[in-house]
Amino acid sequence: MASYDLLIKPSAVKEIEEIGKKKDRQKVVQRIQDLANNPRPPGCEKLSQQNRYRVRQGWFRIIYSVDDREKRVLVVKVGHRRDIYR
Repeated sequence: MASYDLLIKPSAVKEIEEIGKKKDRQKVVQRIQDLANNPRPPGCEKLSQQNRYRVRQGWFRIIYSVDDREKRVLVVKVGHRRDIYR
């Protein structure tokens, strides 16, 4: 499988940096890096009414979009599951 380019919005970078525990932050970053190799891993869900996907990492959710023509994954939002969809 071809590797995708991974882009992260500056607001998502800030959200990642705000994750309290270093261990949780490292797991989220690893999960995002894995999206470059497999943008639709097992357990990902397409969000209704949007061209975006969601993956879970513990209590956190990663919202992203995939452009198959240009081989790009754009991470849009990262946050705790209670706050992510607001």
